[in-house]
Amino acid sequence: MIDPDATRWTPGDRAGQPLLVLLHGYGADEHDLFGLIPHLPPGLAVASVAAPLSPPWPMPGRSWYALDGPEGRHGGAVTAAAQALLDWLDAAAQDASRIALLGFSQGAAVSLQALRLEPERFGAVVALSGYASPDELPGDESLRESRPRVFWGRGTNDDVIPMPLIEHTSQWLPDHSELTGRVYPGLTHSISEDELVDVRVFLEKWLDDSEI
Repeated sequence: MIDPDATRWTPGDRAGQPLLVLLHGYGADEHDLFGLIPHLPPGLAVASVAAPLSPPWPMPGRSWYALDGPEGRHGGAVTAAAQALLDWLDAAAQDASRIALLGFSQGAAVSLQALRLEPERFGAVVALSGYASPDELPGDESLRESRPRVFWGRGTNDDVIPMPLIEHTSQWLPDHSELTGRVYPGLTHSISEDELVDVRVFLEKWLDDSEI
């Protein structure tokens, strides 16, 4: 279960505002992605959520799912984390006019999984240095018709996400989304300034088109 008291929000009245939810990576916490806010479009309410699990000691921070064990990076573990996010949204985001997700690494995988579970809930997903879980979900077929907006950015020097997952995602996303894909030369498992410029443009287009 996600701790609602650990969520970090931008100040001000959130009622009726579009909401962007930030999902950090493994070993980070709700403060990690909050520094991205100056690079995001104005007019967004932003919530940075603390993942529900603690990684094995002595790793600090939080995690969305364990990396070891029978499921690891696949299947039920990612789905359980995505369902926890959806349950949190049920309670915390009732006043949002529309919702987008921005996740890094594990947070990107959970963001895409949440989109697959409830595609009608989200207007856009930004997945940075992450992947689409290779399991099959009942709603996947509908995504081929609705084609939700997804930004997927990664670096050529990212050696954290296994190549089979990258290869799967590079085939899965174009078939199930309106994909904006970017590969950044020399970037490791991190976020670059060039990537943030592209993310801002992507989110601005989502906001502008949502107002039409």
